[in-house]
This record gives sequence, C-alpha cells and structure tokens, in this order.
Amino acid sequence: MSGAVAAAAALWEEKIKKETGRRATGPGRRRRPSGLAVWQHRAAGARLRGKELTLEGRAVLRIQQEDWKLLPDALQQMTHLHEWQIHRTGLETIPQFVGKFDNLIVLDVSRNSVKEIPKEIGELTRLRELNVSYNRLQAVPAELSSCQSLEKLELAVNRNIADLPQQLSQLRKLYHLDLSMNSFSHFPSAVLDMPALEWLDMGNNSLQELPADIARMEKLHTIWLQRNNITHLPDAIGKMRNLSTLVLTSNKLQNIPVCMDQMSNLRFVNLRDNPLQLHVTLPPCINPEEEEDRELFGLEFMLVYIQELNRKGFAPIEAEITP
Repeated sequence: MSGAVAAAAALWEEKIKKETGRRATGPGRRRRPSGLAVWQHRAAGARLRGKELTLEGRAVLRIQQEDWKLLPDALQQMTHLHEWQIHRTGLETIPQFVGKFDNLIVLDVSRNSVKEIPKEIGELTRLRELNVSYNRLQAVPAELSSCQSLEKLELAVNRNIADLPQQLSQLRKLYHLDLSMNSFSHFPSAVLDMPALEWLDMGNNSLQELPADIARMEKLHTIWLQRNNITHLPDAIGKMRNLSTLVLTSNKLQNIPVCMDQMSNLRFVNLRDNPLQLHVTLPPCINPEEEEDRELFGLEFMLVYIQELNRKGFAPIEAEITP
C-alpha cells in the first residue's frame, strides 16, 4: 500500500471510530456507568444496609451524627423500610424518590438542614408520623394532605413557617400537631378544621388572638400557647368541653373570660407573666406542705380571678383579695 493510500485509510478508520462514539453517546442512548461509579453505588448501598436494624418487627434506617447532606440513590433499593430515623446529619434534602417507600410508617428527619418537603410525600399513604422539627422549612406542601394515615405531625423550630395549606384539614386521623417556634401571626384555618386533633402546640409564635370559633375543635384536650402576643381570649373558649390543659404563659392577656369557670374538664392552666388588670392574691393553704407545690397562676388562680371579676361587675380595676 502506497503512503498516500495508507494515510487515507488511517483517516477513514479514525472517522469511523469518532462516528461510532457519537452514536453510542448520542440522544436516546444511556452512557454505561464507569467502574468507579458502579463501585461507589455499591459502597453506598453497603453503608446504608449497615444502618438498618429491626425494632419491634419494623425495618428501621437509623443514621445519627454523621455527615449525610444527601441521601444516595442506592437507598431506592431499600423500599421495604418502615421507618427513617435520620438525625443531626446535616441533611439538606428529602429525596423525591421518597414516594417509592410505600411501606413507610415513620419519617423522622428532625435536627437537620432540610429546606423543603417534596410533593412526592403525598404518595406515602401508610405514613403515620412525620417529624421535620428543627430544620429550615418555610412552607408545607399541599400534597401532604394525601397522607391519609398521618396521625402525628411535628414541624417545631423551623422558625419561618407562617401558614399551612387549607388542604391539610383533610387529614382525618391527625391528632397531634406541633407548630411551636415558627412565624405564625394568625391561627391557621386548616387547624380549626382538623376533625381528630387532640393535642396542639403553637407556643413561641406571633399570635395576637385566637379565632372566635375555636370551639369547633371539639376533640382538643391540650393546647400550648406560651410566648405569643395574645391580648384576649374569645368567649367561645368556654365551650371547649374536652379541654384539660391550657398554657398561656408570657402573653399580653388583660383579663380572663368569666365563662371559663364552666370548663369542667380543665385540670391544668398556666397564666403566669400576663399583664392581668386585677391583682389577685390566693388565700393561704390549710396544709403548709401544699404551699410548696401550689401553682400561683394555675386553675385555682383562674377561678379566684373570675370570682373577683363577677364581684366587681366585670370592671377592669385594680383589686386585691386578702386572706
């Protein structure tokens, strides 16, 4: 073969190789993972499987105080899991593939750096508990309303959540809701319409008032409202027959509705650190030992205060009850 012919053949072979390479990696064709990528995938899967344990018959993934800002794709091979318990890992994202975990009952990613709950969360129809407290959420997706088995929702200490989608009122089994230490300036209407709600914490927000129709929350037995800016209580609170615990410390209350003396199931009240207009002093205990355990701004205080309001004809003037 002459030199010219050999050169032409070499150029042709090089052109064929380049064209073959383009076809192999062109649109519609998947690049085969490199050996390193395959090894990394397998290593991540092995590491995750090492974090799995069985608790009371449940398959649990438990990762604590390790660096896992992202959860690897290898986790998709573990859709049999019943619980995620991932704490203090710096996790920034709940992966979209979480929706594939249709056996998931508990999803606990508290104390991380999660900024968003993916809409795929709504595919978890067996989920009973969701804990995203101590993260960086600013909103909650409406798709969460599709989690019809949800019973407990923890959203405390995200700082910037200011409202909830009205669709969350469709959570028919939700009985426990923690919204404390966020940015709520008004009481979410979705919460009023949650039919099974029994326990609510909205402490450390910026609430100024409670809704006039708060008695719609018929099953509520415990409500924490400490450290808000509430100036008054609606008369409807006296109709909350199942309410047994009411915490209102560090607000701006000036009076107590007289109708609250009709709340027969009320067992614990705390009204400490409110600028109440009447100065009330409780009578001394008959048994001195009981004095140490006495709650100075509790249920007894509330009832004595209401008695004094009635005696004064509801006039907001300074008074003092002497023993």
